[in-house]
Amino acid sequence: MLRICAVTHDSDLLTDIGLERLDDPDIAWYWVDFNQPTEQEAKLLESHFRFHPLAIEDCYHLLQRPKVDHYETVHFFVLHALNPRTLSAQEVDMFLGSRFLVTFHFGQQPELDEAWQRMQEQPSCQEKGHLYAAYLVMDKLVDEYFPAVYELEDELLGIEAGSRKRSVQQMMDDIFEIRGRLLKLRRTIVPMRDLLYRIVNSERIEGVKEHLFYFTDVYDHLLKLAEMIESNRDMTADMRDSYISMNSNRMNTIMKTLTVITTIFMPLTFIAGIYGMNFDYMPELKWHGGYFFVLGVMFGIGAGMFWWFKRKGWFD
Repeated sequence: MLRICAVTHDSDLLTDIGLERLDDPDIAWYWVDFNQPTEQEAKLLESHFRFHPLAIEDCYHLLQRPKVDHYETVHFFVLHALNPRTLSAQEVDMFLGSRFLVTFHFGQQPELDEAWQRMQEQPSCQEKGHLYAAYLVMDKLVDEYFPAVYELEDELLGIEAGSRKRSVQQMMDDIFEIRGRLLKLRRTIVPMRDLLYRIVNSERIEGVKEHLFYFTDVYDHLLKLAEMIESNRDMTADMRDSYISMNSNRMNTIMKTLTVITTIFMPLTFIAGIYGMNFDYMPELKWHGGYFFVLGVMFGIGAGMFWWFKRKGWFD
């Protein structure tokens, strides 16, 4: 489906027009949105707009990394929207000319619908031109990154707050799962941050300087998001290391206890082994109280070793 809106030099908004009207001299600028286009509609990128073949090829081959390419008088942008359920990136392509904006996306994008509706309803936005429309698209896409990042941050704080009630293995599983989702977000947010940096510092896009504070605002949002991602990744690393240390310490304590018990029973097993060899000439076997004497010796050795280990702090 193609959506078309055009603004005349008299600040009139036109929506129900065909592509052939877009070249009229009374039109100041226009925005064409290829919203889930059919194959026939997608061919208009080449047949009507005559965009560069490499840019058109990038529109067809998903998923490209966020980027900007300059083709003579047309600037081609690859942007990423975010699926809030899967955190996977969805490509939105944008062509920016001297008096037009063309967006192209195969999936339904609520962010573009919001930007489109705002341009329809607010005359002040229409007067600011196609670069402001491009800013609106980027701003809406970036705004949808925040809920996903905040949700993961809340989950991390919840894991830390409830650490006493859960097993170490369960917490480790949750931390690695959150860390994987943070990596997904990072693959979208960091390239978008680099893209906005190039736009803000670009000398090739005509009119950017007049709208610089708008694009700088989006760039600031992406800087904040990137810092939050890195902070949360550091938090997961710290929590992971802490839980690994706790688990190692617990295992060391268990092994130390088992080692102490084994050490105590070693001399007792040695004594029992000697008296189990059934030699004929063992004087102690003929003693009337030999059995109780050996048991007393064994108890004394065990108690003495236990006292010695406890004094050295092995049971602390």
